[in-house]
Amino acid sequence: MGVFTRATASRSRKATLSGLVFLGASALVLTGCSSSGGGEGSSNEKPTGEDLTLKVGTLLPQTGQLAFLGPPEEAGVGLAVKEINDAGLGITVDVTYGDSGDPDNKAFATTVPNLLGEGVSAIIGAASSGVTKLVIDEVTGAGVIQFSPANTSADFTTWDDNGLFWRTAPSDVLQGEVLGNLIAEDGNETLGILYLNDSYGTGLAKFTKEAFENAGGEVVEEVSYNAGDTTFDAQVSSLKAANPDAIALVAFEETKTIVPALAGYPADKMYFVDGNLADYSADFAPGTLTGAKGTLPGLDTDELGDFTDRLQEFWQGEGNEELKDYSYAAESYDAVVLIALAALQAGSTEGKDIAAELQSVSGGGEDAGEKCTTFKDCAALINDGETADYDGYSGPVTFDENGDPTEATIGIHQYKEDNTYERIN
Repeated sequence: MGVFTRATASRSRKATLSGLVFLGASALVLTGCSSSGGGEGSSNEKPTGEDLTLKVGTLLPQTGQLAFLGPPEEAGVGLAVKEINDAGLGITVDVTYGDSGDPDNKAFATTVPNLLGEGVSAIIGAASSGVTKLVIDEVTGAGVIQFSPANTSADFTTWDDNGLFWRTAPSDVLQGEVLGNLIAEDGNETLGILYLNDSYGTGLAKFTKEAFENAGGEVVEEVSYNAGDTTFDAQVSSLKAANPDAIALVAFEETKTIVPALAGYPADKMYFVDGNLADYSADFAPGTLTGAKGTLPGLDTDELGDFTDRLQEFWQGEGNEELKDYSYAAESYDAVVLIALAALQAGSTEGKDIAAELQSVSGGGEDAGEKCTTFKDCAALINDGETADYDGYSGPVTFDENGDPTEATIGIHQYKEDNTYERIN
């Protein structure tokens, strides 16, 4: 059973988190000050009587530390584009796929200029908060929407983005609260944290520590590593010397090296996050991770209805291998649908015009719209002059004025004997 936890935030980024979160959580994050604004758009407004053609690009990880997230995210984008175009309700979406890479291989440095040069109105991505920090000013400064399905850094809530950065993933204020309280609720009194030294890692480690200490625990060791590091002996030695009851690993693909270095530490006392909650069945011997737990934003696959079936059918129909998991697929799908609905409502494919309608079509505006759960139904309402309130596969969404979702679910997952994970709440 989930616990509904509330946090408030403003431009000063003050937050109050309280109460224990048991084996799952839904959270309402309310933010105050507006970041709404405009930029110079890259596309033309819809001529009267003609359908809109909306150009979007993706900045998702085909390579780099988060490459395992690329397939479900790209599948979510592709399925949304197909279903929007199949609906034939006044808007057609053209998508160009691009690689974000990571801060180490810097694929984004080529992808972003290419997408902007093609005149996209919106870019879906990045998955990595670290990558987004390196490109957000370039993208939003060009009047183009940057819409991430997976960025969780709290820094983006108050970023000076001209109202053009949006996300369907919740802030790490929430995930850190859930993780810290989970570790405490499992009976651990002391905690060691190993984290990536970037905006994602430092933020999530900070909020996890705050929640764990607020629950009465003590963080006895915190050690970081830098992107590109290949050995972690010093960090692991420091953690083991502190002898914590539990260890939280805020990491990406480096987890494949960190876990063997922690050999001898009980797997059921290890805690992962969305950045490293992955299928390790091909990487570790059976039983290596049995009992380890992790947090991941998003609904359970059982709550997604036929979405995962449609996703697999589309993805494999494009000649790809079967998806291993669905991390941030729903968030990616919803990002595209929301952008298309906002463009349809604005009657424009100009970035600033679309951004001005995103809060409204999510149900976060002043005038409550009619609930709808598919692009087709929402678009029909808009075409009839009504206000639509889209509730998607990632949740109700309901944007605040900073472009953050005000409602989100964080799932708790646990590793099985084969080093794959399942949701337990």
